[in-house]
Amino acid sequence: MKTILRGTVAVGMLLVGCQKGGMDMPPAQIRAFPTVVAAKSRAELRSTYPATLSGVDEVEIKPQLEGYIEAVYVKEGQRVHRGQPLFKINSPSTVKSLQQARAQVATAALDVKRMRPLAEKGVVSKVSLESYENTLASAQASLKQAQASMAWVSVSSPTDGLVGTIELRIGSLVNTSSTLTTISNTSSVVARFAMGEKDLSRFLGEWQGRGNEEKIRNIPPVGLVLSNGSTYRDSGRIETISGKIEEATGTASVRAIFPNRDGLLLSGAGARLVIREFVDSAVVIPCKSTFSIQERTLVYAVHNDSARQRSIVARALPDGLNCVVDSGLVAGERVVVDGLVNLSEGQKILVK
Repeated sequence: MKTILRGTVAVGMLLVGCQKGGMDMPPAQIRAFPTVVAAKSRAELRSTYPATLSGVDEVEIKPQLEGYIEAVYVKEGQRVHRGQPLFKINSPSTVKSLQQARAQVATAALDVKRMRPLAEKGVVSKVSLESYENTLASAQASLKQAQASMAWVSVSSPTDGLVGTIELRIGSLVNTSSTLTTISNTSSVVARFAMGEKDLSRFLGEWQGRGNEEKIRNIPPVGLVLSNGSTYRDSGRIETISGKIEEATGTASVRAIFPNRDGLLLSGAGARLVIREFVDSAVVIPCKSTFSIQERTLVYAVHNDSARQRSIVARALPDGLNCVVDSGLVAGERVVVDGLVNLSEGQKILVK
């Protein structure tokens, strides 16, 4: 019994000694993280949108009668002027209609010539004569229409521009629904692009004006980046913004127009439209201080030595390194810029 008691006392003294000797488990170590203070500065923002180019006037050339192509007077890509002949259509049915109209006029004229003396002598009534005269007038009107239709055998350009693709050749059968080619007036070029609903709402809210038309007039010039990566030298302007959001895409159609003095911009080409925006007192933070969760952009803001998640609205600057914060953060607040994957909400940190 004495031996067991001594062992128990010894173990008890050992435990007390450990507690007094500082052998408790140490508290979790507080890590240091690099941080920056959100600052105000003048910033230039650029928003880019895929765009499709087309001539300011894009006209489909269709024949006004049925027949087959007898002659093609132009080549693809050729510059033409308004009224210049493009095609000749051979239309047997139109020729036949003209011949029939002429014959009907001749017959009606003979009937009137035969009936007029009889009406003057009272052999036939004046009403009968008027009926023959009306038939002649109707035949003459049909003849004029047939003669006008014959003028359509020559297909001319309705505007100045460049000839597009010519897929139908001599001998091809055509009708009023056939497209012979297109004429693109590319003295100015239209860039069409789509803008999302949120971007459109923010975009229009930045410019002064009572209505969209007045706001559009106040929008500064826009730029264009060509498919080869070069920047087009002339600026353009936004001309119209659709008043409807397409349900399928959630976007509105926007139209900008650019001068095309040297003919560098071609109808059907692709490009990127660039909208520049200058913000005088923008709140700027490094983009690497942001992260995304379920389509939300967040940062870790430092508050009382703790990292707190903050939802923000931010847009990247052209350098790709810094972001402008539209909402959710104010100048003077500190955010963590590195080691975000090792942070959690409310974690205590040391500021570097």
